[in-house]
Amino acid sequence: MSLFSAATTGREVVNAFREQIYGKTFAVTGPSAKSLGARTAVMLAAANPKQILLLGRSEAKIKPVIEEINAINSAVDARFCYLDLSDLDSVRSAAENINASIDKIDVLINYAGIMAVKEFETSKEGIEIQFAANHIGHFLLTNLLMPKLVAAGPGARIVNVSSIGYLLSEVRFEDLNFQDGKCYIPWLGYGQSKTANILFSVALEARLKKRGISSFSVHPGTIFNTNLGLHLDDESFDVLRKIAQEKGMPTLEEQRLKSVDEGCATALVAALDPSLESGASGAFLSDCVIENTREYAHDPDNAEKLWQLSEAVTGQKFSY
Repeated sequence: MSLFSAATTGREVVNAFREQIYGKTFAVTGPSAKSLGARTAVMLAAANPKQILLLGRSEAKIKPVIEEINAINSAVDARFCYLDLSDLDSVRSAAENINASIDKIDVLINYAGIMAVKEFETSKEGIEIQFAANHIGHFLLTNLLMPKLVAAGPGARIVNVSSIGYLLSEVRFEDLNFQDGKCYIPWLGYGQSKTANILFSVALEARLKKRGISSFSVHPGTIFNTNLGLHLDDESFDVLRKIAQEKGMPTLEEQRLKSVDEGCATALVAALDPSLESGASGAFLSDCVIENTREYAHDPDNAEKLWQLSEAVTGQKFSY
């Protein structure tokens, strides 16, 4: 039986696995102040990691997080790294800078994300912006940082933060861009990007298991007081409620709301719990335990199709 539950806090997970944190290097995307990524980084600092790399777009929004880490533990090397996941040139530059400045990455937590962007928008590469930032950017970043994960050796981990929102949509392989925005529905765009996060971990597991590197996807929980949903309004929630009912997904009223501290817990379990090393790589976690997903989100064929699509979009092939 798991030691943890829906009510577990990230601090409890950190206290349970302090030995898995000591002296290690963590990289976290999306760690701006008031985010789950920021709170996770701050919690990790209390257990004496060697380095915490904070990857995001705004140094001003991440500086307070670094200051909080330094106040908790001045021995931790906490660094800001500029990264715009919707710009693949930025992703390549960030990876180049990181690879040149550190020896290894023990754990990469891909937290950053955008949700239910109202107006149809594309990245520089012409990909719907939620799919571009939530998946494609992380796909490229993770693969470009792979030499540093390999350098950490067996036990290194990649955590892709997904969502129960994956229930809203499969990956629209034949129409990622909603007919160039003509039939764009924000929540479906978000849903397909969250399904992609899960499939990415499935594909990584197939490639990295011989190296002893694990990858997991997680649903952190339903949390309102972060930056992710600040732009949402009553109309957005009404649309979400309707689609959720159509898809057989729990509505917001049916979900247990979590605090930010509780919201960090599942990603930390995925990053740290040594019991997950026994054949669990590629799994999806919710409420700190492994949970089954719908078939389309764990189908190996879909995972391979997504990998090939992602390579085509990035213009780079990766094999391990």
